[in-house]
Amino acid sequence: MAELSNCPNCGALFVKNRFRDVCDVCYKEEEKQYDTVYNYIRKRENRTATMLDVVEDTGVPETKIYKFIKTGRIKLAQFPNLGYPCQKCGTLIREGKLCNNCKGDLQGQLEELQKEREIRERNQSDREHTYYVFKDNKEKR
Repeated sequence: MAELSNCPNCGALFVKNRFRDVCDVCYKEEEKQYDTVYNYIRKRENRTATMLDVVEDTGVPETKIYKFIKTGRIKLAQFPNLGYPCQKCGTLIREGKLCNNCKGDLQGQLEELQKEREIRERNQSDREHTYYVFKDNKEKR
């Protein structure tokens, strides 16, 4: 459903929907930037260009190019030297949100947490089935 919002680029008021997250003026500017980038990397001699080359030669900000890649408008399979940063460490990646190292770290942390949870549950279950008896050591006189 559409909602009223301010444009994150220029601050103008616009009706936000699921297809556009910026106002019409900024959308048209983004389309021009996309055309500039796509026409540049589409040329045979520029297909192996790095992100830095594309930014320098087109003048389009790196964040916009990342947005085009993440939304699927630029397919990385055709451009071997392009990528976008891992959300955790910033290493350039070509798919997903995390690089392999960060995925491995996260997976290890999850496994460790699961082991701790199992140990806690086992200890809790042992307590439920254990009965304690206290002996009174006082002698009667």
